[in-house]
Amino acid sequence: MSKPGQMVLVALRKMIASGELAAGARLMEVPTAELFGVSRMPVRMAFRTLEQEGLLVRFGGRGFQVRSVSEEDIAGAVEVRGVLEGLAARQAAERGLSPAAREALQQCLAEGDQLFDKGFVTEEDLDAYHDLNMRFHQVIVAASHNPAIADALARNDHLPFASVTALAIDRHDLAREYRRFNFAHMQHHAVFDALVNGQGARAEAIMREHANATLRYAETFGSAKADPRMKVILPAS
Repeated sequence: MSKPGQMVLVALRKMIASGELAAGARLMEVPTAELFGVSRMPVRMAFRTLEQEGLLVRFGGRGFQVRSVSEEDIAGAVEVRGVLEGLAARQAAERGLSPAAREALQQCLAEGDQLFDKGFVTEEDLDAYHDLNMRFHQVIVAASHNPAIADALARNDHLPFASVTALAIDRHDLAREYRRFNFAHMQHHAVFDALVNGQGARAEAIMREHANATLRYAETFGSAKADPRMKVILPAS
């Protein structure tokens, strides 16, 4: 996805997570593109991704509507992801990492260290973290050598905030986001240590906790205030 598309995707995802975009709110390509100062293509791609993540549903063939999502929906989907990724980590640890998998994980850790060691993050850093985080998780799932896990995760990814790629970021409070994502990166270090030492139970527990940390979305973004400009694209449902 292009950088403008990623920007729109993350912004809309965060607004849905916070309730700023309420269930039933309608989104159209042209006014959304005007709001974010981008062309229609990035908006179209963002809408499609949010539809795949279960956050938007098509509305009358003319646009999309924010899906009604409860805290229980999010909690259930994320818990399932934690169980599946925990199983992948345990099996990867028990089977042993291949040299290629170990190198790929170390590369992700090194990139993350470079992002966080300076003590703050920029918007570009968070975009980079999104990519390395996705690679880190994908390597672990592949290292389990259990295709059933990947298949189950693919189905679960269509539920709200279940996908590892569904990171909601508050770009207006980068200090808080530094603390949140630096903590997640430290969990990556911990699970890597468990993997290379063949500690299956420990690797599983860390990955399950790592997934469940995303259940803090409501508290993380609960103080967000509605942007009055959103009235341009969000008529009453």
